[in-house]
Parts: sequence; C-alpha cells; structure tokens
Amino acid sequence: MRHFRSLTWRRGIVRFRWRFSGTEIMATVTRHLIDRGDGALVELFQAEAPTSQNGAILFVHGFQQGLLLGGREAVDNGALLRFSSRFNVTAAAISQPGFGASDGPADFCGPITQQAISAAVEFIKHHPPIDPSRFVLLGNSRGAVASAMVATKLSDLRALILMSGVYDLGAAYQTSSSGIRQAIEMEAGLSEKAFEDRSALHHACKIRAETLILHGKHDNRAPFEQAERLAAALEMEGTAVTLRSFECGHRIPPEQRAPVLRDFLERVFAAKPIYH
Repeated sequence: MRHFRSLTWRRGIVRFRWRFSGTEIMATVTRHLIDRGDGALVELFQAEAPTSQNGAILFVHGFQQGLLLGGREAVDNGALLRFSSRFNVTAAAISQPGFGASDGPADFCGPITQQAISAAVEFIKHHPPIDPSRFVLLGNSRGAVASAMVATKLSDLRALILMSGVYDLGAAYQTSSSGIRQAIEMEAGLSEKAFEDRSALHHACKIRAETLILHGKHDNRAPFEQAERLAAALEMEGTAVTLRSFECGHRIPPEQRAPVLRDFLERVFAAKPIYH
C-alpha cells in the first residue's frame, strides 16, 4: 500500500489529501493561537477527519534541534492526520513555550509549559466538544516530563502515554550530559522546588489515568530506571500502568512503537471509561 500526501496552507488551515490504495481521504488541520491563561499565546494544531467522534489525543513534542517547529512537526510528518483518521478522533499537537509560535520563555517542562498544555487541553475539550473520558495525553521526551506533571492535575483524563521521559529530574540531573545539565540550569534553575515541579515520580499518587510508558533500555538521556520507578509507583497506587521496553536508545523507532500505540489506543477509545 502506498500513500501520497499534499498540503497547502490557507490562513491558518492546512488541507491534506492522502491516497490509500487508490482511495483519497480528506482532512483538515487548523492552527490556533490560544491564551495560556496569563496573556501569553500557545500555538495548537488540530486535525479533524470527516468521521471524527468525541474523543481526542494531544501530542506534546520533545526537544527539537534546529528549526524548533513545535507542534508543526506532527503536521508535517502526517502524525495528526494518521491518528485522527485511524481512531476517528480529534488529534492535536501543541507547541511548548519557546517552540513554534508559542510565546516563551522555555522553562524545561516547568509550570509555564504545564500551564500551556492545560490550556490546550481545555481548548480541545470545547472545540469541538470532547468527552473528557475519551481524552488521551501523549508526551515524548521533554513532552513526557511535562505531560506526566499535567496528568497529576487532570482527574478526568482517560489515558496517559509517556515516551522516553524523565520522572525524577533531580536524580536525572546528576547523571545527565553537560548539554542537558546546562539546559536545566538555564531554563529551570537548580532549586529543590524547580526539581519538585518537574518530577512526576514525587506526585505519582495524583495520576489516576491509565498509563502506558514506552522507553528504550539503552536510553542515554533518560535512564530506563526512571521509567521502571514511575511504573512501580503507579502500580503501588493502584493506577493501571503498562511499561513497554525496547532495545534502543532515546529515540524509539516508529516501526517498533507503532503497533504498541495502535493496540493501546484502539482499546482505550473503544472501551468505556474507567473511574478510580
């Protein structure tokens, strides 16, 4: 099966044409600039397939070298359209503060980033109306750090997917490369509160959403041990959690993670909500 894609930008709207085995599928990606809650703007991209139902998934990107595209990355690589059409839901991607067109500054997954994600979640729930019990938050790398913290504040989140994240920033800082340490120092600072505000492991009791953790066993940026510790903490709290490991480094190959994500999301979007 071959896919062909074309896209055009028109006043904040991206129109996609995909061809699957001779069948053309149309979908629209809209670009929004929403208020973070403090007057600053957050860039959000949102995909709607013709048959979209009232579920949603929000992507939170990791660190991006070079262009710092933010959520636009998920538009350009087709992820938003694929997930929207595959699961018949709204698929959205946020640009973290300091990335894309979102106002900064970047604060290394801290309160400002978490506030931006929360604002995006609230926007998606109402444009169009979304069933909160069918809302999934997916974060990768830095996005996983921030998403895990946001999940501690969302009691009605259906599911949380974390890929290649750090969940005890203070511990990770001690073994990180000089480049990562410098980024933490510049964006977050080294106070006890700075680490606490970015360490979901310290707040695991507040995460009630079913959680899928994906992590490479040979990750030299986010130690695999961090994923193991978070999974154990969630399990101890009675939260449904699955840890899937891969024989890779920080970047999990798409062909390896895709079937895991597909099986999880098919079940989550099809199932009735689980209440804790």
